Amino acid sequence: MSAPAIAPPPEAPPIDITPGPVPYEPPRRPRRQATPAVQVITTAITLLSLTLLGFGGYAGFLSRLHHDREQLTAYADFRKDLALGLAPTGQTQPEHPERLLELGTPVAVIDIPKLHRKEVVFEGTTGAVLQKGPGHRRDTPLPGQAGVSVIMGRATTYGGPFGGLQTLLPGDEFTVVTGQGEHRFTVLGVRHGGMPVPPAPAAGKGRLVLTTAYGGMFAPTDALRVDADLTSEPKQSPSRRLATSQLYPAEQVMAIDTGVWFPLVFVGEGLLLAVALVSAARAFWGVWQAWIVAVPVVGYLGIATADYVSRLLPNLI
Repeated sequence: MSAPAIAPPPEAPPIDITPGPVPYEPPRRPRRQATPAVQVITTAITLLSLTLLGFGGYAGFLSRLHHDREQLTAYADFRKDLALGLAPTGQTQPEHPERLLELGTPVAVIDIPKLHRKEVVFEGTTGAVLQKGPGHRRDTPLPGQAGVSVIMGRATTYGGPFGGLQTLLPGDEFTVVTGQGEHRFTVLGVRHGGMPVPPAPAAGKGRLVLTTAYGGMFAPTDALRVDADLTSEPKQSPSRRLATSQLYPAEQVMAIDTGVWFPLVFVGEGLLLAVALVSAARAFWGVWQAWIVAVPVVGYLGIATADYVSRLLPNLI
């Protein structure tokens, strides 16, 4: 039996290879390369703009890291001083009674349960000291001693350790630990503006006034104060050698530290020089090489500049 015949495949249609119309494309202009001078200027403007934006971020957020680091170190040092009996009990150094305590010396630990705050208190109330944490006003006795003690702290920047003082109510309690032991305080009330000052404590009794900024976050209008009476046994107060008239102007309420201008100008000049060098490096060396160098150098000088600029703001912000 013969195999069935296979039909041939159909012929493919002819392919039209006639060229069609070519779409019109406008001629492209050659991309102009920025001159080195333009690259330097644009890079410098970019870096300075980032630095200004970074200052806002530093004041609002990164400054807390500065505060937390100082608190961690100071807490360990103060615990050691307490164990060795070397914690200060007055205005002078325990080992050198003829010398005043240095600004920034840890003198106490304040614990406010309602605010969930436990802070090392430093000697002095300048802007630089209050960057570390609350500061004890040097012309007043230490907390727990007879008389009226004053502790000042920031409300917003550098951790804002006293940012919630306005929420304290009469009857709230907190403690302060000094070289003379633990002292208990009970809140009398909160005052600001022209509110009346409570009557002075009786002779031999103690009081503590906590002070911070009141009003806008970065534009306070006044100081807020919390008065608290000492409810534990008052401790002996050593004779004080420093009077109110001898305080630095930068230690007053809402004061600024004008002595910071010299280091600020020095660091600011270093920042501008670094920006200029990095801008030139970008134009003549390369983009990535310049940015790798710029980030750590400009970042460090920018943070240092922001740290000094913050001292020109009121010390309780």
